[in-house]
Amino acid sequence: MYIAIEGVIGVGKTTLARLLQQRFDAELRLEVFDENPFLSDFYADRARYAFQTQIFFLLSRYHQQNRFAPDILSQGKNLITDYTFAKDALFARINLVGDELDMYYNVHDALAEKIQLPELIVYLQASTDVLMQRIARRDRPYERQMERAYIDTLNQSYEGFFDDYIKGVPVLRIPTDELDIVSSPQAQDHVEKLIRDALQSAPRQTQFPLE
Repeated sequence: MYIAIEGVIGVGKTTLARLLQQRFDAELRLEVFDENPFLSDFYADRARYAFQTQIFFLLSRYHQQNRFAPDILSQGKNLITDYTFAKDALFARINLVGDELDMYYNVHDALAEKIQLPELIVYLQASTDVLMQRIARRDRPYERQMERAYIDTLNQSYEGFFDDYIKGVPVLRIPTDELDIVSSPQAQDHVEKLIRDALQSAPRQTQFPLE
């Protein structure tokens, strides 16, 4: 079993992934984002640092997933992540233009062929106002300059991305504006049931990408 949690910045992906780890007796792999040396500069000046930030994330996510996913799944273990490789291209479409975007896609498409797809994507949804509240509450220093307009654009882009997602991976949408996943056992039970029901009807991944 391989589940990937997705959603906009601040929606609660990592929180849910940690909660589900024990419930599904799974290996947990979290996105490594704070190692990106361009991230704080990007939030201060997106146009100037977008390409460096995207390429670093693309290669970092590729190396992470290409290393751990086949190894864990080949041992018959369950795997939960708080991101997908595919979502990197979503950010690129927002942040890059022209030749930089074309170059990014050339690299992304070549790497994507070697990435193992999850059996289920859990897409956490939230309104932009709720996302801004959650971002402010966790108070990461490099997110303090984040503009509402950027988060709103990202939120709309996520919706369009998963509306058109046709890679053969089922997408379970879970609205979270009124769902207290952090402190409510009932909410956690509800999400777990939704995921288990979705997994029962999801096609099983039986092949790994060719090396």
